Amino acid sequence: MSVSKDWGVLSGIGGGVSRRGFLRGTAAGAAGVAGAAAGVSGAGRALAADKTVKIGFLAPLTGEVAAWGLPGLYGCEIWGEWVNEAGGIQIGGDSYRVEFVSYDNEYAPDKARTGAQKLIHEDEVKVIMMLGGDTMPPVVEISNRTGMLVSTLLPSDLTPDTPNLIAPCEVHPIYNVTGVEWLAETKPELKTAVICAQDDALGRPSVATYLAAFEAAGIELVDEPVFFDISTTDFAPVMTSLLSKNPDILCLDTCYADFVHPLTEQAFQQGFKGQMISCTADFYDQMIAKTSAEFLEGFVFQFPDFDDPALNEDFVNFQRPNEFFSEYAKRWPGEWGAVSWEYASIMDLWRAAAETAGSVEPQDVLAAMKAGGTGLHAFGEASWWGEELFGIDNALVGNWPVVVIENGKAVIKEYRSIPDWWSKHKDVMIKHFEAMGEMFYQRT
Repeated sequence: MSVSKDWGVLSGIGGGVSRRGFLRGTAAGAAGVAGAAAGVSGAGRALAADKTVKIGFLAPLTGEVAAWGLPGLYGCEIWGEWVNEAGGIQIGGDSYRVEFVSYDNEYAPDKARTGAQKLIHEDEVKVIMMLGGDTMPPVVEISNRTGMLVSTLLPSDLTPDTPNLIAPCEVHPIYNVTGVEWLAETKPELKTAVICAQDDALGRPSVATYLAAFEAAGIELVDEPVFFDISTTDFAPVMTSLLSKNPDILCLDTCYADFVHPLTEQAFQQGFKGQMISCTADFYDQMIAKTSAEFLEGFVFQFPDFDDPALNEDFVNFQRPNEFFSEYAKRWPGEWGAVSWEYASIMDLWRAAAETAGSVEPQDVLAAMKAGGTGLHAFGEASWWGEELFGIDNALVGNWPVVVIENGKAVIKEYRSIPDWWSKHKDVMIKHFEAMGEMFYQRT
């Protein structure tokens, strides 16, 4: 597998990638992906493939949001090596080796636009994988003009005007309902909550989701959600305000890792003794080190470590999850996070669709991927869904795991059905999305 980079964009990578450095070793690691992967490409390890298909990776590799980009590129390196070593992707009688071409959009819309144009017109990629959010609108414009297939980790990017945009893996923020539902059932004594988030395209729809989930579970919000600016560096006042309401539950929404960590530290330092829940808990070992294992015990979030035995269930479609986690941890110790497996999971779906279609062309793959209305999501068979919430059925939605920190380790407690929750509470969700201005007809 080969990972190409636009070094004009990444030439300054020697500095830290995060304002406060929570993604350990990322600067060296980003450069290492290109070097190590190029070595694999040149070595010709058991490669029978005679053609190459290029995959675009357009995500934040530096900056505050790098924790939701770069670890996924690491995962793609492993995925690509495994596929290429097995002979590549079989398309219409030909074998194609995989080459990932990455571009650091720094979570900036203008850089995302430049990156998409380069990947399509210069690198001639056949699909572009993105985190999404604030960087998506300019790329959608380009995708609609060119027919390029684009994936996002944020279904809240979807609208009726995004026919070439799919969310085939992560179903943010809708899966957050599963954690709240599980928490309400297992700890019914918890009656009140507070919530905070950065004010952006990741935070707002996620707040709407948590508000709906809390309401459906009969948990009272004791104050309005606290939105803070992404330039915030001092989280003591934010936490003081939240804890002044004496909540049973402290919800950190979909805050960046750069925010979850200091917020958690502040909760610890200010003596919070209640329940914590968050969409992610990236690099939770660092959170434990700065607080205590006892303080983080019972922390609920949505992203498992892939050495979890629950990922060996027959319905799980991610290939060799425990081996993938072991290889990842060996190469990049301490770097496993929410997205480490997600872009690789998207590639599983893309590969299956390309082989079924007998083509790597974007529209052929999209048609094959959505044929029949279902697909093999990482956590089980799922349906292409979303028209009622996003205006288009381009999100692959099914089960999602509820994860809890126990004895210092992330543990899958159970898988819960997102469609089942939706069938009972969709009116509550739509109400809160409308109040937040996040329904598709409010965003288009």
